[in-house]
Amino acid sequence: MSRSLDTLPPGDARGAPLRRIARGIRRAVNEVDFNRFRFWLQLFFFALLVYGGFLGLDLGHSLPTFSCVYNGEGRPGMCYLAPLQHQLAQPWPKLFGEAGITVLSGFLVFFLWFIALNKGWCGFVCPLGAIQDWLTALRKRSGFRFARYSQATFESLTWIKYVLLALMFLIPLGIGAGYVSHEMSAPYCMICPARMIVPLFAMDFKQLAVDFSSSPKLVLTTLGALTTGTFLIGSFVKKRFWCFFCPMSAFHYLLSKPALFRLVKDGSKCTRCGDCYSVCDLQIKEIADDVKSPQIMMDDCIVCLKCVAACPEEGALKACFAGMTVFESTEEGFIKRMEKGAKA
Repeated sequence: MSRSLDTLPPGDARGAPLRRIARGIRRAVNEVDFNRFRFWLQLFFFALLVYGGFLGLDLGHSLPTFSCVYNGEGRPGMCYLAPLQHQLAQPWPKLFGEAGITVLSGFLVFFLWFIALNKGWCGFVCPLGAIQDWLTALRKRSGFRFARYSQATFESLTWIKYVLLALMFLIPLGIGAGYVSHEMSAPYCMICPARMIVPLFAMDFKQLAVDFSSSPKLVLTTLGALTTGTFLIGSFVKKRFWCFFCPMSAFHYLLSKPALFRLVKDGSKCTRCGDCYSVCDLQIKEIADDVKSPQIMMDDCIVCLKCVAACPEEGALKACFAGMTVFESTEEGFIKRMEKGAKA
């Protein structure tokens, strides 16, 4: 069960300073303009992951987000999917021998990064996620209505990212076994929208091209151009469009059970008002309908915490870190955020 900082025994004098600090933190959280806070946090991480390399930062090669390898000197680290694909493409005798240690060590570093924020990497850190949110803001300013999926379409889309994740493993393994051409190396990176879009923010336009040097490269770079166009158009008309197809999101969810940062629901306090569902960019109905499961993070969830900020029921939704409540729904916070939203 989660616990708050201000739940120390009232008779414990030693806990009084902690309770005062906890109440102060809670008031600060209730006062916060959550959307603005999230915007500035996303902007900070975007600048870090796109330009941090120019400052000499080195975060390693196992980041659980799209710090794109094609961003050149600007990147301070590397999205884990790029080195993983190259490692899996080694000849099988080598891969299942001494090279396997490198694969496992890279995965361990990735997992240690991931375990802290869970899928909060998607909601707060990922550069492609931030770009999608900025396109949504542009759409709002332009006066265009955003699209919504039917539940049947939603359920069918959710499997696509797992198919892409499986292919991202199988194609490199096929290269290592000699069944697939080495020209297909790092297949997902070649079709990922980050390859063409992220370097543009560092004024690098080299990836805006189709490679005619071989048939596999022609196919992959053409698919990459189509994917990038689909990403830009789709993200303009649909909130977090690419997150439905992202294999990194699928990979995160498969590893999410032991993560420290979690989204928790107390169904006994839920009135099914639907406010959480109305603000959910991924249209996850279970966030509103499920009143039995305390662990309600679904595979499409990006842990953006919009649902927590929008919930008017005291303690119905919580964001917890290692069992400690760090952000929860409160009536006071809901009212203040609505007042700030009305003034904006």
